[in-house]
Amino acid sequence: MMAQHNFVEEQHDFSLVLGGPIFQLFRRAHLEGNHLELLRRRIVIITVFVWLPLLLLSAFASPAGHAGRLSFLRDVEVHARFLIALPVLIGAELLVHLRMRPVVRRFVERRIVLPQDLPRFESAIQSAIRLRNSIPIELGLLLAVYSFGLWFWHNRVGLDSSTWYANSGGRWNLTPAGFWYVFVSIPIVQFILLRWYLRLFIWFRFLWQVSRMGLHLIPTHPDRCAGLAFLGKSSYAFGPILFAQGAMLAGLVASRVLYQGESLTSFKLQIGGFIAFFVLAILGPLLMFTPKMAQARRKGLADYGLLAQRYIEGFEQKWVLRDPSTSEELLGAADIQSLADLGNSYGLVRDMRPVPFGLDDVTRLAAATAAPLVPLLLTIFSPEELLMRIIKVLF
Repeated sequence: MMAQHNFVEEQHDFSLVLGGPIFQLFRRAHLEGNHLELLRRRIVIITVFVWLPLLLLSAFASPAGHAGRLSFLRDVEVHARFLIALPVLIGAELLVHLRMRPVVRRFVERRIVLPQDLPRFESAIQSAIRLRNSIPIELGLLLAVYSFGLWFWHNRVGLDSSTWYANSGGRWNLTPAGFWYVFVSIPIVQFILLRWYLRLFIWFRFLWQVSRMGLHLIPTHPDRCAGLAFLGKSSYAFGPILFAQGAMLAGLVASRVLYQGESLTSFKLQIGGFIAFFVLAILGPLLMFTPKMAQARRKGLADYGLLAQRYIEGFEQKWVLRDPSTSEELLGAADIQSLADLGNSYGLVRDMRPVPFGLDDVTRLAAATAAPLVPLLLTIFSPEELLMRIIKVLF
């Protein structure tokens, strides 16, 4: 037991965010500590570096740079991306570190991964660490940002007239603020997003490797997930990432509604699909445990069904088919409580979910994604009417 305890404490210390070239670069620049210290400094410096030059360059640009239908200070999409989504994405590192780090150890602490599979478990951790710390992968992300990212921006953005970041005559006819916007600010946000997507891939790849092992799942576990409900609860750590995604969508929709005259209701399908997609992206990969959980449930139903059959036969012989002349009292007999306990155990197996998450997990992640979109309702309802509708929904 002592050897196993040391194995858990020393070898199963895995964090999704402590490592990688950028992490080491921030440490040398005194923007990061060994355990994600200096978070406030990191958020302020990166946000100022991305947003403040846009404000200054657009403010001191020539009058021609100000011509057009939209100024920098009125560009809701830009402020939502750089002043809301970006700080949240940076700050999410601390929450993911604190919430996800113990999850890896729980597989061993709760004996879900059995001792004979510990070498494979440790190998999966080491593989995840190598991916997290890979220099070529992060360089590939940077290359993707300055190739595909610029191509995507070029094809997505259409200019009908001059604006604060580009003059009429083409998408690449950029103002000084536009050059910083296109070649510095947007790539930084895209890189941070891609880095989060990489971390999610590493996490789900690790879970997939774990799901291939001979897991010890107990179908009577009170969490109704055979002991794996902690995986669904741990997904809350990714809530800030979904919030940031929702903030960027809210900025895009707000700019279309406020400055292009489009109706918020025309985006309801896109918003609903957006929320469903990101919730599914976080919880969907956990379905990899479904085959093992379904197998545990089937085995549990068979085992507890057989146990119940044997017990009930003995109970019937003792209490139902017994000689009525005996003086043994049924009232207060322990057999009755044991029969009830057996029924409760069988009920737990029967009600066991085939997935390691519940409706409350889906609801919380959906709420985190949709929260930044709620202020857009003010384009349809007055503040008083919106407040009354929220009260009616809650109460």
